[in-house]
Amino acid sequence: MKTALMQLADQVLFQNYGKRDLALVRGEGAYLYDGDGKRYLDFTAGIAVCNLGHAHPGVTEVIERQARTLLHVSNLFLIEGQVALAEKLTRLADRGTGPYLAMFVNTGTEANEGALKLARRYQYVNGHPEKTRVVALPHSFHGRTMGSLSVTSNPKYREGMTPLVPGFEVADTYEGAVEMLDEQTAACIVEVVQGEAGVRPVDQDVLHRLAARAKELGALFIVDEVQTGVGRTGRFFGFEHFDLSPDIITMAKGLGNGIPTGAILAKRHVAEAFTPGMHGSTFGGNPFAMAVANYVVDVVSNPAFLERVRTVGESLRQVLEAHFEGVTGLGLMWGFDVDDAALWRQRAAERGLLVTVCGPKRIRVVPPLIVEDKHIEEFETIVKQMGRAV
Repeated sequence: MKTALMQLADQVLFQNYGKRDLALVRGEGAYLYDGDGKRYLDFTAGIAVCNLGHAHPGVTEVIERQARTLLHVSNLFLIEGQVALAEKLTRLADRGTGPYLAMFVNTGTEANEGALKLARRYQYVNGHPEKTRVVALPHSFHGRTMGSLSVTSNPKYREGMTPLVPGFEVADTYEGAVEMLDEQTAACIVEVVQGEAGVRPVDQDVLHRLAARAKELGALFIVDEVQTGVGRTGRFFGFEHFDLSPDIITMAKGLGNGIPTGAILAKRHVAEAFTPGMHGSTFGGNPFAMAVANYVVDVVSNPAFLERVRTVGESLRQVLEAHFEGVTGLGLMWGFDVDDAALWRQRAAERGLLVTVCGPKRIRVVPPLIVEDKHIEEFETIVKQMGRAV
């Protein structure tokens, strides 16, 4: 069965994801199952998406109820769930430096694309059409559309895609990023923990200097919370660990627990640059996505839930540091070094553990936020069987 499926996949699917030799058919909590019934401890969570795990009873109930009510009407109409979710997210983002407004999209790359457009538009409507440059950090990843790709550093992702968006630049060094900000800069975009780069937190001093320099120049400070948001780091937003107050925040991944959902939050004076007709989304913020996202945010934003993420995350950190070098991350978002990441991932899957590769010698683990101590113990048992090398 598996071979036949793979053969058909080769005939009908783009091969941009390469060969995929594992087909998963159902999930429950922190586990996934293949067609043969083999169980896998899922430390990928759909690449930091399924924060409440698989087949979560509450999420399932919301999906069933909303599917019987209303899936989509478009943004020609006011959607109650958008108002409810916007109130929650803007309240959670507010650090006393001014209120935020929200708009909803479908994905992280869409959120970042919208944020980049908003930054330029903001400068334009405020009398600074010359401010068009956007600066990103080295080792950045912000998405695959042309704007978000233009502030993504990996040359492999850009090959054959040029020319990219003029004025969007990636710094060679973190210090260089600060120096690159000038009078023509519309915005600086950062991840506080760079997930695709190996789950590496950015130095707080660098982030503060970037934010201060941007403010001095009238540029906007954008924090990409696509992977770090919705409790992944043990705080609802990753930037809370770094004492930042972004002008624009982008979100997706864990917001919908697998239902495509993204958001752009911006301080009111920035958001007002998007006047009617300046930006939109056909599917963004539809009633179905909003119902699920409201439920997810209600669960994850609970202080006791976030405290549990930090506690279990600390247990996972201790396990990783006992067995690996180069352990970095926050909450339930960690990276570590192995001799051969692709081979390590393969051998882990053979033993019933799913992880992701984020470099030739780098493994990333981003389990569902509902993992318990028993899952960390199971993870360590498999790790002990494998070791650093395989």
